[in-house]
Amino acid sequence: MKRTWTIIGVSDVAGSFKWYQSLFGQPETPPGHDDFGQILDTDGTVLLCLHRWGAHEHPSLMSPDEVSPGNGLLLFFRVDDFDMALKRARAVVTRFEEEPHVNPNTQTPEFSLRDPDGYYLTISALSAPQRQGPARRRPSKRLQPTKARGRIRKSRETRPRLRA
Repeated sequence: MKRTWTIIGVSDVAGSFKWYQSLFGQPETPPGHDDFGQILDTDGTVLLCLHRWGAHEHPSLMSPDEVSPGNGLLLFFRVDDFDMALKRARAVVTRFEEEPHVNPNTQTPEFSLRDPDGYYLTISALSAPQRQGPARRRPSKRLQPTKARGRIRKSRETRPRLRA
């Protein structure tokens, strides 16, 4: 299996760590280091790494002054608790970049917001909501071939035809 570790530059690792844990409904824990932290899923999968700007010699993480944070990057998270994620998001930001809506491509609800460093995030439901309407009915039996149809065809064939 292959995994991607997305690492973003942040000005305050501990503050961003707390913000993301709150957004994802995770218990508050401190990051592993003052200059680096990993937001983990319950199964240990790394969801996002937070790296303090300029902490090491990574060329793209030297300073937010050289390029806008998140330029060319969209953090897109699929969650299995969309309604709760929406409530948590409303508690950590004052406004959304995109209000909740259904993405026409994925048919899943989503919304977008910015993190404390200005990164653009989209939170999307893991799957489309189940239809609440009436259960799909089976096609009418009249549309399906039956033994009676065979008998009807035979009786039509044996019927005398009128001549014009």
